[in-house]
Formats: sequence, structure tokens, C-alpha cells
Amino acid sequence: MMSIPTSKDQLVAGANKLLPLQTSEAAMIGAGIAIAILLIAQLITWVLVKRNPDRNYTELKLRLKTWWLIIAVFTAAIAFNRATSAFVFCFISFLAFKEYLTLAPWRRTDYPVLFFAYLAIPIQYYWVSIGWYGMFIIWIPVYVFLLLPMCMMWIGETKGFLNAAGTLHWGLMTTVFSLSHMAFLLALPDKSEVASGDSLVFFLIFLTQLNDVAQYVWGKNFGRTKVVPKVSPNKTLEGLLGGVFTTTLVCWALAPFFTPLTVGESIGCGILIGMTGFVGDVVMSAVKRDIGVKDSGNLLPGHGGILDRLDSLTFTAPLFFHFIRYFHY
Repeated sequence: MMSIPTSKDQLVAGANKLLPLQTSEAAMIGAGIAIAILLIAQLITWVLVKRNPDRNYTELKLRLKTWWLIIAVFTAAIAFNRATSAFVFCFISFLAFKEYLTLAPWRRTDYPVLFFAYLAIPIQYYWVSIGWYGMFIIWIPVYVFLLLPMCMMWIGETKGFLNAAGTLHWGLMTTVFSLSHMAFLLALPDKSEVASGDSLVFFLIFLTQLNDVAQYVWGKNFGRTKVVPKVSPNKTLEGLLGGVFTTTLVCWALAPFFTPLTVGESIGCGILIGMTGFVGDVVMSAVKRDIGVKDSGNLLPGHGGILDRLDSLTFTAPLFFHFIRYFHY
């Protein structure tokens, strides 16, 4: 006969069996840093509103509310066991891929193929949850890459075939395969008390988002030279270099507390995240410009769609994963 928990301690113990906490001390400190930064930003916003009641700060308020939600989601993604974390990241990839599909043009005959494309997402994260690196790294680039055109071939529609196959492959590679590298960081063995999977996830996300903000601030204040005016007119060389410098400096300062990286490796990692974060942002801008939209959606108030927030991570996540795995795992 099943016993019913009657005390607080029994309820907590039962919850830990289902969702055992795995957050390291370093990751908890990292989450505390992120929350502290948001609290400071919230205070500054409150002061601005009080001093300038006639100005409209609605977008800034929406952005802050959304950042609270983002931090809550990613904290949940790293706080529990690997299976639970994989589910959270899987859901994020699902939302990103779904949003991507709302932007991409489709042939009516392709809709049955989308079932297999969506099915590839939980399978990819299943390999993450059991830590099977061999299947994780080839499932989408090899098996799904071959399966989807085969399904499209059986349908028999040849007009627009190459464009449809490429569009589908690109969406899965960016929104699922690339982003799943964040989740697989949690499957890496702990190198020390500070270098654990969840601390690596925090480190990657924090630096990538910091890089986005730093490039915007540097570009806004000192930007003069356009980098890719046809793709993203607001991107400047000064913003890019200033963002990379800031990201590299912070990476060098924080790496000893969250990663096993040496001084030289942390500098290289900062440059890598700074440069590839810029590329991920601009590549997604090129996709949206080709389609003819400004934002990928409206899921995140003040930010646009989920792809507008994850665009840099589609490049930084896989490259950071393989960088740290090559040197230390």
C-alpha cells in the first residue's frame, strides 16, 4: 500500500526523487549574479521613470520582465537531473523550430514531412539525456539529413525540392542541433568543484548575452564604420570590437570560477564567443531580411521572437562545447 507523505521533509524527499537537484555551488553563484544584475537594472528603470514621468519606458519594462522569465527558464534547465534538463532544452528547441517554420515558405506537399522533422527533436534530446555522444553528434547531420529528402522524394513533388530540403535542414541544424549542445554540456563529467556541466551552461549563456549587450552599447555610443550594411545596417566595427574586448575581459575574469580553462584558453574562448555571437546574430538577420520580417515573432515581449534571443547561441553553443571538450574532456 502506498504511503502518503505527511510532513514537509517527506514531501521534499519525494520531490527530490522525482526531480533531484544537481545545481553546483558555482552555478548557484552565477544565477545569483544574473539576478543581482537584473535587480540593479530594475532599480535604475524605477529611478528613470520617477525622474522622467513624461518619457515612455514601456519597452524597457517589457524587456526586463522577459529577462526575468528567461533566467527562470534557464535556471530550471540546469537545476535538476539530466533528463529534466534535457526536456526543458527540448521544449526551447521545439519553440524555436516552430517559430522558424512560421517564417519559412512551404509547399503544401511538405506538411507530412514536418512530422518527421518534429519527431527528430525529442530523439535528439533523448541522446542528450542518456549521454550518448556518438548518436547525439550524428543524428541530425547524418540520419535526419538523409531521411527527410527521402520522405520528400516519396511524395513525388520535384518543383522547389532543393529549396524545401535546404530550408528544413537549416532550421533543424540551427534551432535543434546547435542549441542541443547547451544541454550536452550537462552530460560532461565534472572536472572540479567549479567546472561542472551546469556552471558551463551558465558561463556560455551569460557571456553570449553579455556580448550582445556589449556590442549594442559600444556600437550605440562609438559606432561609425558599418560592418555589414546590407544585412544589418546598425552593426558597426566599433561595436563588434568593443563587444569582443568586453566579452574576452569578462571571460578571462570569470573562467577560473566556472570552467577548467587556463588563462590563455579563456582569452581564446572570449574571442571565440564574441566573434561567433556576432556572426550568429547577423546570419539570423540575413534570414529574416530574406523573408521580409523585422522580428522572428512576438513570443518574448520587448525582444521579439525566441529566435531573436537565441540567434547568437546557435553559433556560440556548438563552438564553445567543442572548444572546451577538445581541451579538457
